[in-house]
Amino acid sequence: MNDLVKIRRDLHQIPELGFQEYKTQAYLLSYLKSLPQERLTIKEWKTGLFVMVHGLNPQKTIGYRTDIDGLPITEETGLPFSSSHESYMHACGHDFHMSIALGVLTHFIHKPIDDNLLFIFQPAEEGPGGAEPMLKSDIMQDWKPDMIFALHIAPEYPVGTIALKEGLLFANTSELFIDLIGKGGHAAYPHQTNDMVVAACMLVNQLQTIISRNVDPLDSAVVTIGKITGGTVQNIIAERARLEGTIRTLSPESMQKVKQRIEALVRGLETGFDCKAVIDYGSMYHQVYNNEPITKEFMNTIKNKTDVSVVECKEAMTGEDFGYMLKEIPGLMFWLGVDSPYGLHHSKLNPNEKAIDVAVKVMTTYIEFKGKKS
Repeated sequence: MNDLVKIRRDLHQIPELGFQEYKTQAYLLSYLKSLPQERLTIKEWKTGLFVMVHGLNPQKTIGYRTDIDGLPITEETGLPFSSSHESYMHACGHDFHMSIALGVLTHFIHKPIDDNLLFIFQPAEEGPGGAEPMLKSDIMQDWKPDMIFALHIAPEYPVGTIALKEGLLFANTSELFIDLIGKGGHAAYPHQTNDMVVAACMLVNQLQTIISRNVDPLDSAVVTIGKITGGTVQNIIAERARLEGTIRTLSPESMQKVKQRIEALVRGLETGFDCKAVIDYGSMYHQVYNNEPITKEFMNTIKNKTDVSVVECKEAMTGEDFGYMLKEIPGLMFWLGVDSPYGLHHSKLNPNEKAIDVAVKVMTTYIEFKGKKS
């Protein structure tokens, strides 16, 4: 077992939710402090880290970001290194992401280049979102890189393959929470109540018309209600109901339009059911948009200098708060093939660990190419 696989397995056992990654941060710090410190500067930010690897004769700073949080999922892989935190799991590959980042960082500690490298270990990607506040932090403003890169594991691609495209890669996303408050009462006297279960059912059906009747058929958008709660027992008419869902669009303009229609439908529901409604959009993530010239150069470099297969993919409705960083700093994100029969956020996700070395090769090759004197 190589060192990076051991690191991945260690991290896999201690998944933590956003801004609660205390053990994860401690593990990362312990590893980083075991490295030669002459060209290393580490700064803590909440439960995340900024790590600068100082170059020999820097002309620019190249950034690399990894996310570090886990998910509230009970692991069912049966692996000997399964999560030791009950009801939590690294089911989105962030244990892989961190191990790869440490591998790239370690490579350049021992094989320095001219330019500075900034490694960003970001908490709370799964929510409530760590990229935007990290981007606005004083540390980031002082150390702001000239370009930035990230990856995400992709179970559907084989090991030895990366996938990306110029321009839009991931969608704009927003959480959606709608609370309905009416008047409860006895099931035998419905005329004396305002039934929020009925109202919730009506609203779910109405929300589906937004995509079919308000979004250009040549555009793409999704409104999904994944959870409904309401009522207490079978013979009491529900005073409250709650809808929880997600919105995903391929443009910021479509996101705005979808939200306007949601709000209009909810206002109509308030009138029709004589109730009160509260909308909360929760976490909102900006689209991941890959810089075209950098992406083209990156793809050509990996094709010409490695044996890794480079596939041009289509955009996805996946959400990623790395989009906030790409909004201000040119760069890209790519998919890393890990060949798993189970998808992201699945309790049995088990990526192929051979992909870790593939990713380290990809990033060290490109950074060495970009990190030379111009």
